[in-house]
This record gives sequence, C-alpha cells and structure tokens, in this order.
Amino acid sequence: MDVAALTLLALSLPFVGALVAPLLTRLLGHNAAWILALFPAAIVLHFMRFWPEVSRGEIVTGGYEWIPSFNVSFSWLIDGLSLTFVLLIAGIGTLIVLYSGGYLKRHPQQGRFFSFILMFMGSMLGLVVSDSFLMLFVFWELTSITSFLLIGFDHSREAARRAALQALVVTGGGGLFLLAGLLVIWNVTGVTQLSLLMSFGPEMRASPFYLAALLLVLGGAFTKSAQFPFHFWLPNAMEAPTPVSAYLHSATMVKAGVYLLMRLNPVLGGTPEWQLLLPLFGSATLVIGAVLACRQTDLKLMLAYTTMASLGLLVMLTGLGFPHAIEAAALYLVAHSLFKGALFMVAGIIDHETGTRDVTKLGGLRSAMPLTFVIALAAAFSMGGLPPFFGFLAKEEIYYALPSLDRRAMVFAALAILGNGLMFAVAFAVALKPFIGAKIETPKSAHEAPLLLWLGPALLAAKGLSAALLSNLTHQLVSSPMATAIAGEPRQITISAIPHIGMPLALSCVTIALGVIFYLNLARLRAFIATILSDIGWGPDLGFDQFMRGLVRFSVALTRRLQSGRLDVYMTATFVLVAAVLLGAPLYYGELPRAPFFAADVPVHELAIMAIAVIGLFAVVLASDRLTAIVSLGIQGFAVAVIFLLYGAPDLAFTQFMIETLSVVVLALVMTRLRLSPSDHRPLAQTVPDLTIALACGIGFGLMLLKVTGVPFDATLTDFFNLYSKTVAHGANVVNVIIVDFRGTDTLGEIAVVMVTGLAILSLVRLRAGALRRIADNDPDAEERA
Repeated sequence: MDVAALTLLALSLPFVGALVAPLLTRLLGHNAAWILALFPAAIVLHFMRFWPEVSRGEIVTGGYEWIPSFNVSFSWLIDGLSLTFVLLIAGIGTLIVLYSGGYLKRHPQQGRFFSFILMFMGSMLGLVVSDSFLMLFVFWELTSITSFLLIGFDHSREAARRAALQALVVTGGGGLFLLAGLLVIWNVTGVTQLSLLMSFGPEMRASPFYLAALLLVLGGAFTKSAQFPFHFWLPNAMEAPTPVSAYLHSATMVKAGVYLLMRLNPVLGGTPEWQLLLPLFGSATLVIGAVLACRQTDLKLMLAYTTMASLGLLVMLTGLGFPHAIEAAALYLVAHSLFKGALFMVAGIIDHETGTRDVTKLGGLRSAMPLTFVIALAAAFSMGGLPPFFGFLAKEEIYYALPSLDRRAMVFAALAILGNGLMFAVAFAVALKPFIGAKIETPKSAHEAPLLLWLGPALLAAKGLSAALLSNLTHQLVSSPMATAIAGEPRQITISAIPHIGMPLALSCVTIALGVIFYLNLARLRAFIATILSDIGWGPDLGFDQFMRGLVRFSVALTRRLQSGRLDVYMTATFVLVAAVLLGAPLYYGELPRAPFFAADVPVHELAIMAIAVIGLFAVVLASDRLTAIVSLGIQGFAVAVIFLLYGAPDLAFTQFMIETLSVVVLALVMTRLRLSPSDHRPLAQTVPDLTIALACGIGFGLMLLKVTGVPFDATLTDFFNLYSKTVAHGANVVNVIIVDFRGTDTLGEIAVVMVTGLAILSLVRLRAGALRRIADNDPDAEERA
C-alpha cells in the first residue's frame, strides 16, 4: 500500500474507532479504552514517518481528486506546522482516551462518549492536514458539531445544554465568516489549495479585497480560539466532562483558530492591519483571561480562563511581526498543550477522588495523593516558565522577541509580563493549594487515582521535562520546522533549558516575582476582581443571552408578519415576484423581443386551436360557479395537447391529455368535499389587483418565450441526445431516454416530491377520518351530516 493510501487510512482511523466504540465498551467495559487508544497511537506512528522530510523544511502533499472540474480535491498538506498539530492531537488524544476509560468508568453512556471523542479527533486531524479550502471548511464545521456533542454530553443538565448551544452558535457562526473569507481569497488568487496559496502573498496583500478577506478570516479564527469578546463560550464549555476539557479546550479545538492564523501568516501577515488587529485583540484576551482566572475558585474554570489568556498570547505573538516572535509562538503552543492537558487531567483526578474541585474547599491532599501532587507540580513549573521545563524555553523566547527600545514592543512586553505573572499564580494555586496546608474534609475520602487516570498527565508532564532537556532534538524535529512553516521562510530555534544571563532572563525573574506576589495575595485579588465585575454587571456572556432572546423575538415577529397562514397571500406574493422578475429585467437591460407577435405563415387550424385556448381562458374567468371554472380549466390543456399532436409528439400529447383529465377530476372531487360556496363572490378591489398580477405574469412569460425563440436555434444538445441515446442509453425514444437516463436524478427528485405530497395528503385524509370516527362515537348522526 502506498503512502497516500496509508495516510488516508490513518485519517480515517478515528471515525472507524467511533463506529466500533459502543460495541467494544459493551463487551469490555472501561477496559475498551486500551484498545480504542490504539487508533490514535497508530496515527502517531504513521505520521512520524514524515519527520525526515519535514525536518529538512520540505512539504509533503497528496490526496485524491474530488470534483476536478471545480478544482476541488480531498488533499492534505504536511509540513512542520500541520505535523506538529497532528502529533499533538493524536498523541494527547491517545492519553485522553485512556483517561476517559478511568474517569467515566461504569458510566452508562461511556461508549457514546468514546464515539464522540474519536469523531472529534478525526475532525481536528482533518482540519490541520487539509490542503483544499473546501476540505478545511468541512472539517472546521465538523469540529464545531462534534464539540457540541461533547460539551452537551450530560444533556440532562440545563447548564450543559446551554454551554453546548453557545459553543455551536459562536464557533458555527465564525465558520461562516471563514467560508466567506476563503471564497474571497479564492476569487483574488484563483487557487483552492493552501500549498499553492503560499506563493500568492504579494498578490493577496496588494488586492483591494485584502482587508475584507482578513476581517472574515479573523472572524472565524477569533470565535474558534475564544478571543475577546468571543471568549465567553470557552469557560462555559467546562460543563463538559473533564476529558473533554483537557482535550478540546487545551490542546486541540481552541487552537484551531491559532492554527488558521499561523497557516495564513505567509499570505495575510506582515501588513499594518495584521500587525494591529492580532496584537490588539490578543493582548486584550491575554490580560482579561488571566484576570478572570484569578477570580475563579473552580479548578477547571481557573484553567479555562488561563487557556483563554494563553490563546491571546499566541495570537499576539503571531501578529507582532517582531524577529523571533514566530519562534516564540511555536514554542509556547507546544508547551501549553503539554502542561495544560496535564493540569486539566489533574483537576479531573482531584474532582473524581474527592468529590469537589473548589480550591477553597481543598487542602492537605499531598499525603493521600502524592503522585498526583508531583504531576501537578511538574506541570505548574512548566506553566510558570520555570527551568528545566519546556515552558521555560517558551517564556524565554517570548521575552527574547519583545525587549526593544521600540515603544510598541515595550507596551506588549509589559502586557505579557502582567498576563504571565497572573497565570503563574493560577498555575501554582491549582498545583499547591489542594495539596498543602491542613487537611480539609472532602465529600469523598481522598486516595490516589487508578492507573488510567494518572498515566496521561504523568506522561505529559514528563514530556514537558524531556522536551526541554533534549531541546536540540525537539527543535530539530518540531520547533524549527513549525516556525519555518508559520513564517514562510527558514527559521532556526536554538534556545536551551540552560538559563542565559540577559534581558529575557531578567524579565522572566520579574514575571516570577510578580506571580509569587499574586499567589500570596490571591484571596484578596479574587475579592477585588469580584467587586469590580459586580460593579460592571454586564458582560459578553449575558450579552449572548440577550442577543439570542432578541433574535428569537425578531424571528417570531418576522414570521408572524410574513407567514400569515393565508394561502391567497402567499400566492399573491409569489406571483408578484415572478411578474417583477419577468418584466423588470428585460425592461432594465433593454432585452425586450423585437420579433412580431405572430408569424405570417401560421396555418388556420393552428390559429383555431389557439382561439379555443383563449375561449377556455375566458370561460374560466367568467364562470358563474367554481365547478364550471374547474371543468373549463381543461380546455387550455387539451388545446396544448392537440398542438403536440400536430407537431409530431404523440407521447407528450398523451401525457398532457392524462394530466389534464386527472387534474380536472381530482379538483372536482376535492371541491365537492369542501364546504365552499358554489360561486366566488369577490369585491372589485380584490379582483382588479389579481387580474393585473395575472396579466403581468402572462405577458412576462410571453415576452420571455418570444425572446428565446427569436434567438438562433442551438442544436448542440439535440445532436448530442440524438447521437448518444442509442449508443449510450440503448433507447430509441429520445424523450424517454432524456427523462430516465440523462436526467434520471432530476426525474427521481420529481417522483420523490410527488410521493411526499401523496403521503402528506394521505395523512390529512386519515386525520380527518379519525376525527369523524371520534365524532361518530359521541353522535352517531354526525358522520352522515359531515
């Protein structure tokens, strides 16, 4: 099997796992996690084969054509950026599947959870390796749908349902912005693949549509990566089980927007707009997220808000445009995935084993949970930027990129120090406060977690240490290729775990000192922030509820206005629009027909048939009762059928005769069943507008037919059908072949419409029959009267 086929198989593995997960869980219980974890582990092993090419700065592409005429393909792009994301998604996903086996042990819906988490994994993998615009968008939206299922997993709780809906609305709406942005980029560059797009940076930045494309792409990225003011869905998503929080909202989904910005940096980056909007929103998200994290007492919410802050830091670094800022973003993205995934799982362990995750109700767990304490401390060291962990390398690279005499750099350096100092305090609040101090009684008797729970965070914490100690290898395989892909030019990262005297180390020391101060005064800081938020009162989360209520009220009012429930109003509106289109466009563009209304050589018998059709029209209009009008309707249809006969189309004539006969019979039968007055008494004020609309539609269709028939006949399709009806479709009747073979799908659709309509009518008849039977049970004479 070639590499392309193996890659496609690897990308399909999570969806295969999702299919078999419920069955395996029924058979093996929570131990099914060990087998299901093999699916993402196999993905890691497969994609590691691309390391040699990617570490040399090469790009690997492949895939299969999907719709060649529109240049749409199912294709993938593997470089330093996408490969890093794949290994993070599949690697951490392997640990999350194992963690879920222990966390949701004996849960009645554990199999369903495994299916959801694996489907999300497959969606995220497809997103980060997509080369095709369409493939990228499809997987982007699929991540929103699968995250909706995961966040709302405990759908019996209103809070979980609200959080899931909120995430779906915000990220799904952002997906529409992204789609529009990709279409603009496609229109400007003419390419639909990211690998080809990378060389169109100058053309894209010089285009008058650049700003529109940038704002639309930022709309998709900012909503997905929870940038202020779209951040509120992220902390609310903590209503999901902890494995979801640890996976979706630390290492994968929330970084999709960051991935998009990094991917498009060579095309959209480097402009004043890019370097203004990304640092502005990113720094605001960093500070606000870090401040709100200090306000929380729930361990998961504390970590959720620091995730928001970290995403802001990544967006800020991606957009700064300073030397080494891209390298800093690459290092911090990897470091954050490792330490935040570990800390989220630690929070879940504490909650699972003690029955609470309120940091103010926890203490003295070190003796009961020593291994968890060591894991938490190691992850906090990395999050706090302390050596010898990988978070230290990322923090040093950040400060190496920011120190400058430039005023702009100084402002963002100060914001980075403030945000990192607050996150330092939160990291050690999560890692220390539940474990040190006097023991506090918890709802459950605390004890060390089982293997499935502590294995994942232990490996992530160990990876944060080993990646720093083996920094040369890490940079060669991961960091430098990733930075190269983001920058669109070769970048080399050399920072190591050994501290070097200089300004970056000095700023790291300032950050640590500030973090220690915040940690020691966390209770007072929490109360101060709570007071400020109480005084402000309003926030984006409340604004979302107000927006949704307003949208529902507007929709109800608009529906009541447009959907009056009266068929005559709907028909009038429809035909007014038809008349406007038929008459407005020819008049505006000067496309009225120039041909005479009647050719001079029309035979007398054809004129007679047309006269009969006109007589039938007047018979319908002037009929004194409805039944006469219905019967008169058939005159036009029969006249048209005769014309078909005269022009050598007996099959069409026969069909027309049948349709007209059935229509008249059915309408007559229906009218006899309805309780309607025999005649139609309508005032002149209603008749005249209806007549005007009818005449406008008739004249419009007539003018369109005259215009069409005045154009020289193009026999291309006629020749095609005559040539291939026998040789391809093996039919002598060209009309039948067109309907059944060449337009078979269209015909099937028409049949489906008729079938659905028939079923609807049958349902209405049965409902009426049932109602009559119920009436008859109470009044035996009622059915006869009805």
